[in-house]
Amino acid sequence: MESLTFLTRPPKGQPLPIYVLAGDEDFLKRQVLAVLKPWVLGSADSFGFSAYEGKDADFAQVKDELDTLPFLCPRRLVVVDRADPFVTKFRPQLEKYAAQPSAQGVLVLDVHTFPATTRLAKQLTDATITCKAMAAARVPAWCIQWTTARHGQQLTQPAAQLLVDLTGTDMGQLEQELAKLAVYVGPGKRIDVGDVDLLVGRSQTASVFKVFDAIGAGKSAEALAILDDLLGDGEDPFRILGAFSLQLRRLAQVARLLVQKVKMSEALDRAGVPAWPAARQSCEQQLRHLGRQRAEQLFDWLVEIDLGFKGSSQLPPRTQLERLIVRLTGK
Repeated sequence: MESLTFLTRPPKGQPLPIYVLAGDEDFLKRQVLAVLKPWVLGSADSFGFSAYEGKDADFAQVKDELDTLPFLCPRRLVVVDRADPFVTKFRPQLEKYAAQPSAQGVLVLDVHTFPATTRLAKQLTDATITCKAMAAARVPAWCIQWTTARHGQQLTQPAAQLLVDLTGTDMGQLEQELAKLAVYVGPGKRIDVGDVDLLVGRSQTASVFKVFDAIGAGKSAEALAILDDLLGDGEDPFRILGAFSLQLRRLAQVARLLVQKVKMSEALDRAGVPAWPAARQSCEQQLRHLGRQRAEQLFDWLVEIDLGFKGSSQLPPRTQLERLIVRLTGK
C-alpha cells in the first residue's frame, strides 16, 4: 500500500502483527507511525511503545518484547529503526515469526529497501507500506492536498509551485514551511504567491535562484559569490544541489522539447516552469545563454555531480558546485 493512501484512509479493525515501512522518505514514515501508535496502543502509548536501532537490535530481545503481556494498553508496539541490517541478519527468524506472530505485540520494521522477490516480502505483501519520495512534478499537488487536510486552508497552485521551487521537494521541510504559512495568513485564509514570496522567498534557499539569474547573464563571479554566501551562512550543499537540479532538469526538458519543434510557451508549461512572467523570462534567458550544445549536456552533468556528491569524486561538494557554475556561466 502507498503511504499516502494509508494516511488518507483511517485504519479500521484490528492492526496487523507486522508492518514494514519501506522507502527513503522519512517524513512519510513519521506520519504513518503517528497513525499506527494510537491505533495500536490506544491512549496509553507511553506504556507499550519501544524502539530499537537496527544495527544493534537482537531478534531474541525484540521477540521477547513482542511476547510480553502489555501493561495498561491493548498491545505492545515495537519499532526497529533503520532495520535493513536487522532484516538481513535475522531474515530466517523473521520469516518464521511472520508465519506465527505474537498476539501481544505489533512489530514495525523501518527499512530503506525491501525487495518484493524475497520470501519475507511475499509473506508481508499486505503489511508493506511504501514510503518513497514522490516525483518532483507531483509535489506541488501534494502540498495543496496536505494544506487542506492538515491545516484546513487553501494553497493556490502557483503558490504551491513557488514553494517547491524555493524549498525543494523534501516533504518534511515543505510541511514546516506550510505550517508557518498557515499561521501567518490566519485561519480560513487562502495562501497565495505573495504569502510564499514574503515568508519563504526571503530565505537562504531563494538565493539559489539568484545564481541562475547570474548564469543567464553569464556572470561567473556573481554566481560564485552568491554560492559563497549561501555556504557561509550554513546552507547544506546537498540542499543547494537539489535546487540546482530542479532548475537544470527543467532547462534540459525545455531544450529537448524545442528541438522537437514544440513552441516555447508549451515547452515551459510541460517542463513545469512557473507561469509568472519573471520566472519564464529568466528561464528563456538561461537557455539563450547556455545554447543548444550545453543544454543537451545538462542531464549528463547532473548525473556526474550527483554521483560525485555520493562519493565517486574526491572533490568536496563546494568545489563540485563551483565547477558546475563555471561550466554553466562560461561563454
